[in-house]
Amino acid sequence: MAALVLGAIGVVYGDIGTSPLYTLTECLHGPHGVAPTPANVFGLISLIIWSITMVVTVKYLSFLMKADNQGEGGIMALLALVPSEKKPKSPGQIGLIAFLVIAGAALLFGDGIITPAISVLSAAEGLSVATSKLEPYVVPSTIVILAALFAIQSKGTGGIGKAFGPIMVLWFTVLGLLGVWNITKDPRILGALSPHHALAFFQRNGSHGFRVLGGVVLAVTGGEALYADMGHFGRAPIRNAWLGLVFPALGLCYLGQGASALVDPTTVQRPFYSMMPQGPWIYGAVALASAATVIASQALISGAFSLTQQAIRLGYFPRLRILHTSVEAEGQIFVPMLNRGLAVSCIALVLIFRKSSNLAAAYGLAVSGTMAITSIVFYVVTREHWGWSKPKAAAVLVLFLAFDLPFLVANALKFFAGGYLPFLVGVGFVLVMVSWRIGRSYLAEKMKNLSSPLDAFIAEMPSKLIGRVPGVGVVLASQQGGAPPVLNLLVRRFQVLHEHLVLVTIVTDHVPEVGDRHRHHVEKITDDIFRVVLHYGYMQTPNVPEALLPALHDLGLDATPDQLTYFLGRETLLHGPEGHMSGVLEAMFLTLSRNVRSATDYFSLPPNQVVELGIQLDI
Repeated sequence: MAALVLGAIGVVYGDIGTSPLYTLTECLHGPHGVAPTPANVFGLISLIIWSITMVVTVKYLSFLMKADNQGEGGIMALLALVPSEKKPKSPGQIGLIAFLVIAGAALLFGDGIITPAISVLSAAEGLSVATSKLEPYVVPSTIVILAALFAIQSKGTGGIGKAFGPIMVLWFTVLGLLGVWNITKDPRILGALSPHHALAFFQRNGSHGFRVLGGVVLAVTGGEALYADMGHFGRAPIRNAWLGLVFPALGLCYLGQGASALVDPTTVQRPFYSMMPQGPWIYGAVALASAATVIASQALISGAFSLTQQAIRLGYFPRLRILHTSVEAEGQIFVPMLNRGLAVSCIALVLIFRKSSNLAAAYGLAVSGTMAITSIVFYVVTREHWGWSKPKAAAVLVLFLAFDLPFLVANALKFFAGGYLPFLVGVGFVLVMVSWRIGRSYLAEKMKNLSSPLDAFIAEMPSKLIGRVPGVGVVLASQQGGAPPVLNLLVRRFQVLHEHLVLVTIVTDHVPEVGDRHRHHVEKITDDIFRVVLHYGYMQTPNVPEALLPALHDLGLDATPDQLTYFLGRETLLHGPEGHMSGVLEAMFLTLSRNVRSATDYFSLPPNQVVELGIQLDI
């Protein structure tokens, strides 16, 4: 348990743990901030602490973490819990819940672009606090750190991950100690623990006070990451880490920042660095803060990789190349194309915005949008999967949305100040995921219509073949029933089949992982024709040759790997009048299909044993 708690502190809480670097600055010094009067300081500190309490402690740790799919969390795992009868079966349809999850996942990608940029930039800005002479080096040093961070992703996080826990324990310890030291300067700030200061804040500031919620939400930005990373450590270690160290340290730190602002209102420009004695201490704080922000960024980047893998396996994202970076930890993966896109985007944001306060305006929209969507999908899960009564489920939903919706609306008011960034990124990912899902559903329906009844195929096969050749022919089929089109094409073109024929279908179950004992199901159709169904979880990458050999053994086919020949269909998609898709979605799907990772590579097939047969289709 101690080791798991340490790991959870290092990975799960990196994002929320670095929020004190910029949250209060955005609330009291940002473009939408309020004046740092004592009353406003009390109100904001109360708002921040109670937001952390209700959103993280109550919503995520007490409720959402119970909505796990075999221990895995995150918005895609939540979708997998929605009963299948609630999801449309007709081609080209995406249900409301699935679309909401797509939107939430897309916003998380937007968050993944902004978080590393704002986190590392805010830490590097400590250099200008130490001395103004170092201010020109803030942006270059941020770019160097980000470039190095993305460059090491291909090496995996196993080695550096061992150092994450101790560094973050030191970080949270420093936050707590600095908070206590500053609280002693003005203990009145402890009164901010009363929620009446938060209510009075809105009474005094009216609509302007509501807009400040766009800064307050930065204190809870790690909630979604906490839920998504649940599968790595488990519910108990994450909860123990939060209650035992992280929550007290953050609370003390924000109270300390408030006390510092009461003593000297000018400290709100750099609230974290203003809490410590000036001089050489600053350089150590900058180094520690930079390490913490790199860890926070690493956690979010790894989360984006995992989210991509889940979306691919559930059929909501095109096949990308995924590399496993550890032989021991299956969850450590690397997605080269996504890594390059994140790196370029993060560095571009730093060059464009140049200050963390400018980026903060763009930050909250993605987070608050995903939080609201998660609450709605959780309501569906409680009603349809857990069987809660409508009043009970609605009461929890109202409690969650009482925080989520004000945060979302407040951040929407900052749309033209930078909030458009994650929104546009989200729209781009939504178009990709929706077009891929719809296009693949139409393609599956087309392939199903082109399939012939297997009984009819077997009856006609002797008259169409001129002979059989030694070995095992493996035909990959997207449907579990009928004779796949590639098989009909193979007989029509070559009039020859292998002496043993195996129809293989890969199925993604709505669970994170499928064990080897339940990997394959076999069926003997005739003495020389067999069907194999391979099952994988949405967090697993299929390896057909590896899974196929035990299945062939169960069928009594003792073939060696080099005796197998794999037959695939390569669909050439046309833009024609007979298809169902049109417009932007069709154009995007056709583009994605032409550039998608090949089935040979994705299913780990040996290229020199693969035969691809072309089929032209208008969907």
